[in-house]
Amino acid sequence: PVDREYVLVQSESYLGPPAGTASAEKIAAGLHDLVAFNGYPMQYDHEPLTATVGERVRIWVLAAGPNIGSAFHVVGGQFDTVYREGAYDLLPGSGGSQVLGLFPAQGGFVELVLPEAGTYPFVSHIMSDAEKGAHGLLRVSDAP
Repeated sequence: PVDREYVLVQSESYLGPPAGTASAEKIAAGLHDLVAFNGYPMQYDHEPLTATVGERVRIWVLAAGPNIGSAFHVVGGQFDTVYREGAYDLLPGSGGSQVLGLFPAQGGFVELVLPEAGTYPFVSHIMSDAEKGAHGLLRVSDAP
């Protein structure tokens, strides 16, 4: 059981002309313009995920692609549970992890407990993709 649970689907966009479709040339060259969680780049900067100090938070991540993966990371957090592709990589009490690394089309979840109030950025630690929109905020408060 967890206190909060979120799902983040990471995908990239290859922008074509206005009112057009995706750029086939950019797709073929692997030159994506934007990377988003749940369809909109940077949306969680404006509408942060929320939690309360001491709550166990589970974050599911799917690297939907179509071409790039994800290196999901919560800055200032420590994952005590990492589950990827149907198996646990890390269980509580057996260590800590900083990243959930996923290839395109892979998914999994991480769990963490944040001991202090604050705003914790989350990113794809493929930093060029974070700069293209794969980032957001997890706002942790002292009281619910």
